[in-house]
Amino acid sequence: MHTDPLSAQFAALADPTRRAILARLSEGETSVNDLAAPFAMSLPAISRHLKVLENAGLVSRSRTAQWRPARLEPLAMKGVADWIDQYRHYWESSFDRLDAYLKSIQSGSDDGSRH
Repeated sequence: MHTDPLSAQFAALADPTRRAILARLSEGETSVNDLAAPFAMSLPAISRHLKVLENAGLVSRSRTAQWRPARLEPLAMKGVADWIDQYRHYWESSFDRLDAYLKSIQSGSDDGSRH
């Protein structure tokens, strides 16, 4: 079954462990052992999480002798950011309308007296 990249990325981002792995990788490439350290799970479990992130294009791995560092692929996040950004106009206009409404309530009920 073929999944579009955005669906694979959102599925990968749905898991808090994978989001934590991405946050750690935003500091620089590292090994599976280092990635596993803060989690109460096995190295194979961390490797499975990395595989999901790799399949979504969010992480890549290379090989240097025995070391297989994982690294964040920040450009892959652009599709996610672009999709979310489509809704920014909606959010901003909703907040602008709410702000205008609250100001109208405040100025309409502000008769100078304090209760």
